Order: sequence, then C-alpha cells, then structure tokens
Amino acid sequence: MSLLEKSPRSRLRHVALIALLAAMPGLGACTVQPLYYNPSSGGVPTGVTAELSSISIKPVETRYAQELRNHLIFLLNGGSGQPATARYTLALTVAAVNRSAAVVQRARENEPTAGTVTMTARYVLTETETGKPVAEGRREIMSSYDVPRQEFAALRAERDAQNRAARELADLLKLALAQDLTHASQ
Repeated sequence: MSLLEKSPRSRLRHVALIALLAAMPGLGACTVQPLYYNPSSGGVPTGVTAELSSISIKPVETRYAQELRNHLIFLLNGGSGQPATARYTLALTVAAVNRSAAVVQRARENEPTAGTVTMTARYVLTETETGKPVAEGRREIMSSYDVPRQEFAALRAERDAQNRAARELADLLKLALAQDLTHASQ
C-alpha cells in the first residue's frame, strides 16, 4: 500500500513525521542556557554574577533616583554595598513624570482620583580603566496610585508610587545589565 492509498489521517502522520525529521538538524543548533550560567564553573553562577558585582554606580541627584540607585546597588551586590575596586562604572539619568489617570467631578471642581508615575532610566555602562562604553540603554516603568482628598495622603501616595517604580525599575536594569555583559563577553 503506497502513501497515496492510505487514509487521510495516516497520510497526515507520515507528512508530520517527515517534517519533523527534516527539522531535526536545524533544531540541533539551537541552544538555550540560563542567563547567569557559567559552564566552566560546573553550574555555579559566577560569570555574569561576578561581573554584576563589579559595577560601581555614580551618585544621582533626585530622591527617586537615589531610591533606584540604592535598590540597584543591593541587587547587584547582594546587600554588600558598592565594590571597593570596580571594573565597570554605571551612570544613571532618571526622570519621573506624574500624570492624572482619572478625573472625577466632585462638587464644583474636577479633582484627580488616580495618578500614574512613569519613571525612565537611561544608563551608560563603561569600563573603569579605559573609559570605553560597554553598553547603554533605556528602561521605563509605570506605577499607578489612588489620589485621596487629603493633601498629605495624596503626596504620600505619589511618593509610594515613585518608590515602587524605583524598585521595579531596578529589577529591569539588573536584567538589562546582565544581558549587556553577557553579549559583551561573547
């Protein structure tokens, strides 16, 4: 019985099997590995983690930028502070924009009842010895918050949203820096 004489279901199986066999050589070239994996260390994450812990972050000027910097220092060095001798230097430029997300009319005036903080960080990673840029990029995060009627409570809600955005942006920057260092070392 030839392939054409078989049932449609059987032909479909044969075609799928042939397609799978044809794709096998191409699939063998694909490799997936964890971001922090160093094959020479027997699986112990030393490669990129060691590179990340050798980054010194330059001082910043605003309160929310300092929040971001503090979280990033903690994430990169596991809570041990800045490295004594840094291989890389990271320059951050951080901006935060507050916007009204919802406006509800109360009495005779329109008052915002929800807000959004958009925090943007631009970074440049340079080698400390040579001053040569290794990587640069931009990351952005949004954080929403409720705006209550009391003025102090509204200010505190906005600050909490900035702190939350700084914490989440620090996580994004750590991943971006790890990817940049992985690509730079290849």
